[in-house]
Amino acid sequence: SIVSMPAACCSKSGRDREAGIGTARDTNARGHTSEYRAAQAAKVTLTQAIEAAESKGQGRAVEVDFEVENNVPQYEVKVLGADGKLVEHHVDANTGQVIKSENHPVEAFFKRLKPADMQNARTSLKSVALAEQKAGGRAVEAEVEHEANSVQYEITVANGDRTQTVKVDANGQIVSQN
Repeated sequence: SIVSMPAACCSKSGRDREAGIGTARDTNARGHTSEYRAAQAAKVTLTQAIEAAESKGQGRAVEVDFEVENNVPQYEVKVLGADGKLVEHHVDANTGQVIKSENHPVEAFFKRLKPADMQNARTSLKSVALAEQKAGGRAVEAEVEHEANSVQYEITVANGDRTQTVKVDANGQIVSQN
């Protein structure tokens, strides 16, 4: 079975998400958020945001969400360190600079996903380029899931008002697209 954290793209703040407080979303007639469009227009790609966050320490990104906070478009990149610590880095979507880093308690999801699982995977969350190519758009959020004894990456790719979810296994192979 797959265990994953709920995708949290587009909420107003991580603190609201952690507290379970719902936030309003600006959606168009098709139900997609305006933040997906902002993510597609960002100067920095999701892959570049992952690279910026991972360069701040030892570990691999396990979840990335795009949001606009205080009128600043940014990626929230959660990095799970080899030491088991979880750090959330906020990366400015226009400059690629890490503008804030916060230590987080290890959430229930990460109790099942061990740092060794991430280190043993032949590919990383940066496999978003493969998903973007396959879906013909730009990655706007991504997360790691734990399935059986390995990891799998779930990547949401937006192209205009359409979104597709692409799943990539730990070996870098696409396992589903919808």
